Amino acid sequence: MKILGIDPGSIRCGYGLIELRPQRASYITSGTLSPSPAKPLHERLRYIYEGLTAVIRDNKPDHIAVEKMFYAKSVRAAMSLGYARGIVLLAAAAEQISLSEYSALEVKKSVVGYGRAEKQQVQKMVSLILDLKGALAPDSADALALALCCANTIKFNNAVRNSNR
Repeated sequence: MKILGIDPGSIRCGYGLIELRPQRASYITSGTLSPSPAKPLHERLRYIYEGLTAVIRDNKPDHIAVEKMFYAKSVRAAMSLGYARGIVLLAAAAEQISLSEYSALEVKKSVVGYGRAEKQQVQKMVSLILDLKGALAPDSADALALALCCANTIKFNNAVRNSNR
């Protein structure tokens, strides 16, 4: 099963794709979609939509994981994040891929074991879990953490389902 994690943003939208295998998750690809901040919002959103659609079509994930809305620094930042999240939801729906949403606290707890972990701790654990040698861009690491959280949730739900049989 392939899981695409997406860390939405209107300036930087991170994505990370993993494959869930019986023993462990393995890294496939990651990156950041970065439209020009000088462009109007509607053009940045189109750029992100087209980029995500290309990633989805090229890699054919079975599931998408996206971060839930959280408290933003300002109303303007919250609106931009909301628009970017909407683009992710639209891309998933347009490509008919199931989607799950996770809070930052859920992701950190799932990947690091502590819901208040620092960003650097999450990046380090993502690299360790996926056995990555090079440094990850922060947005890519966050997206991979979302994918890992989704993978852990799927494994847990399958274990519970199997134990109830």
